[in-house]
Amino acid sequence: MRMTDIQRCEVRPGRLVEWALSPATVTAAAGLPEDPRPPAYVQESHIRTARSVQEDGLFVPTWLGTAFDIPGRVDLDALQDALRDWTLRHETLRSGFRWDGDEMRRFTLDTEAVSLHREVVGDFPDAEQLVQYLQDRFDAAANALRWPNFLYTAVIRDDGASVYMAFDHSNVDAYSIQRLPAEIHELYAATVEGRPVEEPPVGSYVDFCEIERAEADRIDDTHAIVGRWREFIRRCDGKLPNFPVELGLKPGGTLPTQKLMREMLVDADTAAEFEAYCRPFGGSLVGILAATSLIVHEIGGQPVYRAVMPFHTRVKSTWCDSVGWYVGGAPIEIPMDQALDFPAALTAVRAELRANRALARMPLARVLRLLGSDFRPTSPDLYSIVSYVDARSIPGSERWDELTAYGLIRVSYGDQVCVWLNRLQEGLWFACRYPETDAAYKNMRLYLERLRDVILAVVSEQRADREPASHAVHDMA
Repeated sequence: MRMTDIQRCEVRPGRLVEWALSPATVTAAAGLPEDPRPPAYVQESHIRTARSVQEDGLFVPTWLGTAFDIPGRVDLDALQDALRDWTLRHETLRSGFRWDGDEMRRFTLDTEAVSLHREVVGDFPDAEQLVQYLQDRFDAAANALRWPNFLYTAVIRDDGASVYMAFDHSNVDAYSIQRLPAEIHELYAATVEGRPVEEPPVGSYVDFCEIERAEADRIDDTHAIVGRWREFIRRCDGKLPNFPVELGLKPGGTLPTQKLMREMLVDADTAAEFEAYCRPFGGSLVGILAATSLIVHEIGGQPVYRAVMPFHTRVKSTWCDSVGWYVGGAPIEIPMDQALDFPAALTAVRAELRANRALARMPLARVLRLLGSDFRPTSPDLYSIVSYVDARSIPGSERWDELTAYGLIRVSYGDQVCVWLNRLQEGLWFACRYPETDAAYKNMRLYLERLRDVILAVVSEQRADREPASHAVHDMA
């Protein structure tokens, strides 16, 4: 799915309708006893960070969302039923947290207590005003420090509707939102046609949180994983790494606003040939990281490329179709004296990923707590990321372009760089959230262009290597 902000997801005028959990559902939640299943460490860290940043006087929206079209005249009752059925399917959406002193306590509604309230907001003849309204509503409704913390909307027109859905990050990851269009389409079509939807039950992210946390709590500060992180952070001057190029940030300055850079990096054929070249080393992810290590060394001159790599934690099939935040991080270090060219960088990256990938299964927030360091966050992002996802196997991905489907990123404040690379049916999509400074824009633009150059150079070399054999066959004929 093309990741973008709401300003650039092709919003068109129409009549806006909203769905939120009903007042009766919210009232029922307020009287619920504690659910003993704890928050995941990543959820707790996210919510505590939001509270910490707000206590410093800054509201930083961090929601994720999705946008997609439903062609043809839309039956609002059927769409509401589809949205409710989808909500009930994923337990995390009817589960939230309340504070008990400084502790977070979970509550979870039964499915029978969940209903949606529909409101017709009104007509928006101007797309720009509609975009601003949607962003403001999502900022308020999909807020880490409130519950419910998600909102569904649709812009209705005579020829169809555009659906926009936003969630606080504590409930979803990028994979969750990319599965959404196909699931809602199928539920809606089944409701309109009066047929049942035979879907196997999905694993609960709330159950996953309990299991993951129990396993994480078994380790102590003598564990090898904690030792690996301790050494990594020490070599990062006592903090987690940002993107290693000049970003124009002032030490101790206020949290800067951010901008989004996004475009198609290379087409489908080029992406496929790059993947084929990198496959013996582990595929395109390894290739992207190898290219990144070379490029940031060229731009910033760091002798070692250090980064925290995001990996999914859906290690069992139970969680494959589940909505939740199934992401962990693993440290990698690429000494540039061992990565003098692209093939050498591929070898170095493959070795680092093999050695460290399993560390992503241990929540970093648990490790930081065991380290005893003062990691009181002042930014919504603990560290910079470069994320690569091959999204072509996600159900419905072949229709994303037809359905104007986008993954939505809220761009607000932050001093870190976050890069997302999505392999789509039509090519390799690049999106990047970065601090709004001249230096950051210049260097991230340079990074994007050099990444494209490296991919094209690898593919060009491969094509050149094939040409002599092709000509020889032709000459023999």
